[in-house]
Amino acid sequence: MKHFFVIALCLSFFLTLPSCNRKKLEEVVEVPLPTADTKMTIGHPDDVVAEKGQFSISKLPFEYTDLSPNIGALTMEIHFSKHYLTYTNNLNKAVDADESLKDLTIEEILSKLNMDDAELRNNAGGYYNHALFWGSMAAKAGGQPKDTLATVIDRDFGSFEIFKNQFTDVAEKQFGSGWAWLIVDKSGKLQVISTPNQDNPLMPKQTVPGKPILALDVWEHAYYLDYQYKRKKYIEAFFNVINWKKVGERYEEAVAKK
Repeated sequence: MKHFFVIALCLSFFLTLPSCNRKKLEEVVEVPLPTADTKMTIGHPDDVVAEKGQFSISKLPFEYTDLSPNIGALTMEIHFSKHYLTYTNNLNKAVDADESLKDLTIEEILSKLNMDDAELRNNAGGYYNHALFWGSMAAKAGGQPKDTLATVIDRDFGSFEIFKNQFTDVAEKQFGSGWAWLIVDKSGKLQVISTPNQDNPLMPKQTVPGKPILALDVWEHAYYLDYQYKRKKYIEAFFNVINWKKVGERYEEAVAKK
């Protein structure tokens, strides 16, 4: 009983944090808080289905419980079935209202985005970013990359440890909500960058544009139940679940298209 009260208290604190620009950047998802008397049950990711539209939910490649203790089951369920689902549904509504977006891929929508269109920018970004994030993780993963990706990380950063420290630093220092990325830039070089809110390196007017191959969500809803304000501990835990095989495949795909 005490455990559920603490969860409710943490969620309540997180969702009432002040915002310097609440009207424009406010989190679009309202998540009902569990009460002290609520019996907590964890659902199944395959039961999460988007409303009818151009884009469907990207299948979660693991169970909610599979990343524990690095990322808890309740965090994963709320993140996937509430936050991600809402971005998907809102994106579909925006696409349905704009004939120029029909039949475009999410990458095409992002690359042609009007950055003044806050609704489409936030929801298209939220949809793409989360799908990349889910695929960046796996159960019984972590460790270090192998083969080509390992060689390229050594080439572009000096060593895996240097890369890890740089990624951790960039993710930790991203002010407020946002994302940390490992990208392949236009010259084919790996770079670590961050973006605010639901922006990503595929959007126009990015300081360092490129093709993302690894994503880390540093919005507080991604880690607050497990780590509270200790973002660095969450980042350290993320390295225990990175799916380096998938990241390597993304790298190969990115350089093949150049």
